[in-house]
Amino acid sequence: MLSNFPIVCVGGSAGGLDAYERLLTHLPKTIDAAIVIVNHVRIGPTQLHEILPHYTDMPVKLICDGMRITPGTVFIIPEKHDLHVRENAFLLRPISKPHGWPDVITICLQSLTRHWNGQLVAVIVSGYDGDGAAALCGIRDVGGITIAQKPETASAPDMPQSAIASGCIDFILSPEAIAQRIISIARWANQLAGPGVGRGADARSGISISSAVDTTRFLRRRSHT
Repeated sequence: MLSNFPIVCVGGSAGGLDAYERLLTHLPKTIDAAIVIVNHVRIGPTQLHEILPHYTDMPVKLICDGMRITPGTVFIIPEKHDLHVRENAFLLRPISKPHGWPDVITICLQSLTRHWNGQLVAVIVSGYDGDGAAALCGIRDVGGITIAQKPETASAPDMPQSAIASGCIDFILSPEAIAQRIISIARWANQLAGPGVGRGADARSGISISSAVDTTRFLRRRSHT
């Protein structure tokens, strides 16, 4: 079954909590998109699924292996795992890089480009190092939209700066403005991507809605091989 609703993958690390809180506070509970928060936690258990419900009316779920992906939900990656997607569900695997700087955001984004049929939005917020940056051009190549937190609004600007340096960022925004952009993207994606239309459709079926989201790549499609 094709997945037509957008996935918004939000990657962060140090200082990410502030960005997640500010972002979720400005998203409506009725948004037709799945929000997936991929945070660097290698050792201790994550507490985001306990903290973030105070900032959103959407359900907040700690991901378990095989969990179905649904819109209007905030999903949290558990510690010590890489996150993949297959056929509308999450797959958890033991973290492939347990030492040094993690690359869990890059791994998740790369999996989404290969296995998600709906619109993709990659958001990189506060954090150290540059996880996620290596996957951003791939997100754009399949018609996705990429956003970096404005570095001056991030307590740890390394990750947003690395994302911007990739040359594959569409928007550089504060967390509050990121929320408004996500709302616009979700609204237009669900209006324009009718039943049975996914990223695997012919490129000629793409629709440019630059007047709505300021990008002509919004519904560019690729053919799966």
